Amino acid sequence: MTGVQDRLEQVIAEFSDLDGREKLELLLDYASSLPPLPTEYAAEKPQQRVHECQTPVYLWVRLGAGGAAAGDERAVELIAEVAEEAPTVKGFVSVLAEAVRGRPAEEVLGIRDDLLDRLGLAEVLGIMRARGLRAIVEHVKRRVLTAMEKAADPG
Repeated sequence: MTGVQDRLEQVIAEFSDLDGREKLELLLDYASSLPPLPTEYAAEKPQQRVHECQTPVYLWVRLGAGGAAAGDERAVELIAEVAEEAPTVKGFVSVLAEAVRGRPAEEVLGIRDDLLDRLGLAEVLGIMRARGLRAIVEHVKRRVLTAMEKAADPG
């Protein structure tokens, strides 16, 4: 199983030789692979909103989702719902969710801040959307830290 950074490098390689239109089309492909929100999470949506993003994005981070090692209590799962009318954002969230799935929390915290630039999406999506996507990455990292703190202090 490859690490978060390896998974992201594979995606970056997919985007590297594409023009702007093709990058957006690839994001649309990724958007279709984001699973629907499990019904048991629907009631928690208001608390899980990424407020820094204009698009309605809701994120949950679970630790111990089974991953790199069976029963690894630091394995991450990102559960998300993104508004259908924002397929580029949904595609980006799908890329993140797949990259972090089952990997240790420490690896997720190591996602580089320049991910959007390395994917070549910053100039394609415009400044407001790029800010929102960067905020999503930071939001995921904050949620992972919070989950790690809760796991370390169960009382």
